[in-house]
Amino acid sequence: MSKMGISTIQSYRGAQIFEAVGLDRALVDRHFTGTPSRIGGIGLDALGGEALVRHARGFGAGEISDDGGELPTGGLYQWRRRGELHKWNPATIAALQAAVRLGDRARFAEFERLCDDEDRAPATLRGLFELVEQAPVPLDEVEPVAAIVRRFVSGAMSFGSISAEAHETLAIAMNRLGARSNSGEGGEEPHRFEPDENGDLRRSAIKQVASGRFGVTTHYLIHAEDLQIKIAQGAKPGEGGQLPGNKVDERIARVRCSTPGVTLISPPPHHDIYSIEDLAQLVYDLSCVNPAARVSVKLVSELGVGTIAAGVAKARAGCVVIAGTEGGTGAAPLSSLKHAGLPWELGLAETQQVLVANRLRDRVRVQVDGGLRTSRDVIVAALLGAEEFGMATAPLVATGCVMLRKCHLNTCSVGIATQDPELRARYTGRPEHVIAYMTFLAERVREQLAALGARSLDELVGRVELLRPRAADPRNAHPKAQALDLAAILAVPAPGPRRFARARPWDLADHVDHELIRRAAPAIAGGPPVELALPIDNARRAVGTLLSGEIARRCGARGLPDGAIKVRLVGSAGQSFGAFLAPGVTLELCGDANDYVGKGMSGGRIVVAPPASARFAPEHNVIIGNVALYGATAGDLFACGLAGERFAARNSGARAVVEGAGDHGCEYMTGGVVVVLGAVGRNFAAGMSGGTAYVFDPAQALRARCNLETVELEAVVEDSDLWLLHGLIEDHVRFTASPLGRRLLDTWDHVAARFVKVMPTDYKRVLEARRAAARPKPGQLAVVGGTR
Repeated sequence: MSKMGISTIQSYRGAQIFEAVGLDRALVDRHFTGTPSRIGGIGLDALGGEALVRHARGFGAGEISDDGGELPTGGLYQWRRRGELHKWNPATIAALQAAVRLGDRARFAEFERLCDDEDRAPATLRGLFELVEQAPVPLDEVEPVAAIVRRFVSGAMSFGSISAEAHETLAIAMNRLGARSNSGEGGEEPHRFEPDENGDLRRSAIKQVASGRFGVTTHYLIHAEDLQIKIAQGAKPGEGGQLPGNKVDERIARVRCSTPGVTLISPPPHHDIYSIEDLAQLVYDLSCVNPAARVSVKLVSELGVGTIAAGVAKARAGCVVIAGTEGGTGAAPLSSLKHAGLPWELGLAETQQVLVANRLRDRVRVQVDGGLRTSRDVIVAALLGAEEFGMATAPLVATGCVMLRKCHLNTCSVGIATQDPELRARYTGRPEHVIAYMTFLAERVREQLAALGARSLDELVGRVELLRPRAADPRNAHPKAQALDLAAILAVPAPGPRRFARARPWDLADHVDHELIRRAAPAIAGGPPVELALPIDNARRAVGTLLSGEIARRCGARGLPDGAIKVRLVGSAGQSFGAFLAPGVTLELCGDANDYVGKGMSGGRIVVAPPASARFAPEHNVIIGNVALYGATAGDLFACGLAGERFAARNSGARAVVEGAGDHGCEYMTGGVVVVLGAVGRNFAAGMSGGTAYVFDPAQALRARCNLETVELEAVVEDSDLWLLHGLIEDHVRFTASPLGRRLLDTWDHVAARFVKVMPTDYKRVLEARRAAARPKPGQLAVVGGTR
């Protein structure tokens, strides 16, 4: 339930959060009423027959198979000689690795033949299709390999789930090709943003922004050609990414702004996305921080994805990514690998049909990933509506992966899915291996284009009429395959454009930050500090975000010195006030602010306070909206009033003082310091694994409102805690003139004991282990002042 983001049994019962695949419609209607089943399948007779066969294997008499009566070996998770069919098996792995290492096109053709041959054992929906023959064109009239390969992307595998060597190999290879690699959701080390001496670039062109917001800083975002919002993961929808604690070493924790040794989970929802309007706001925010980048949205192949894709197009994203069930499990536990996600063919076909029917197809590109291996896969995907194609496992196999299925254990013996230095030293992959795979793939695609009479991939995009169900061979016909109804996938869309024509991004011409950038130019260039003042209203969104992106581009991750740019604003700020704020920028707002204040804040300072003439008590009134400080990595926030729900969710480095907070405060927090000078709502600190929170709790109500699964409540008694707390409240009063803060400081000796420290248990364990390691061991002399 937690993996799917469902909190109560009541919500789970009858929710039908699944789809039947391969079951007869009559069976589903009778026994799973209301469950979607788009492609039909077998009924009770076939299910009963299979049950009897399994029973006979276990309890029948005599020899029942060629295996001498032995039970099947299984092989659901890993290839077994007489087990479940796997597309990645010793034959296909050996063929691909030999092809890319030897530069052997014949071996690559053999690899494709092994993967595509489904005559005897159907394994994919696309294996049930055949291409309709067309009059061919000469090969030399088809677009070149360089144009085709630019449509390829390597899959979103995070630094952490795979080693730095493997991650950088993919990036270098794709950059050499003019294609794009995907950072995954684990951030990226800043040194990779600069070219090597030989001109190679280790930077991933696609930077992912997932619900965990790991490593998502302003500096990270501006070094992207494509900013990908990961709504969900095709291989395990609803679950999000997961990195076991044994893979989170010091280096990974530094990039992800987290704590070494603590498991990291991307919670199922983006906390700033609960509607299509919220998604549109995030698309707008990312467009502001990096106007040159395309914004794409990764969705899951599931029923209804077409409707969501239509919303993505209306939200002015540039690309929709449809992720299928295969792959995407490099750091997940085995319990997450099966019975989750659907084939990309279903989601891609629905997306294409809905976008065409709603006249939205020409404004957005469509990308697909999830188990693509061969040129035939690319052609089928194009005919179903895809213009870009993602491959993840195949490039890893090209660099040496042998599918040991130990990715989550940190014991990968070929140095790919591990952070162990000794195992990483065994890594033998090279960018040339990935380049060879992508080049061979593009060459084979080019040959198939010629055979289908197309001179470019664009000519095939969306031409689903060139696909038809494969004619059954009576000798090899599989009864389950014959029961499937593929009409829903092969339906021809309504008349209208079937492929991308022109992007329609957000128009930022009237953004208030253009004026801020112009007036703050001397400070950005390293000159004296600048102070600005201007009014604001709630139509002005993402104030400070365009400015912060410009600072990050010119000055790097360090930004500007503290106080270099101070902006005083009066009024009600719109959404995402101070989102992705850069170091050196101070935003002082006299008024109030909408949702997402300080989202992704990377430094600087945000101060929100009511006017001095206000007649209400600030500590009893909301002054900033929901989801403030979501995914913040640094900086300070002082709000003289109450914060809305989900305050400081996934905060990993910012410091904040507020005078009360709504439900789910400090949820999934991994770093930073939060001080709450008033009451908090329900479920405080749920999933919190790092950082510290201090709550003023004179009514002793915190324990009832706190989620104690991952945290402990402690008295504030250590001098270091008291000095930190007192200093932050002093800053709060200095910046906001808070009456509540002033009263607390005036009576500090009496009220200090009423603060409660919220301490994550894993974080506490790590800190205690560090202190223990730093202590002198028994019999060890500590030398102070000089050497002997």
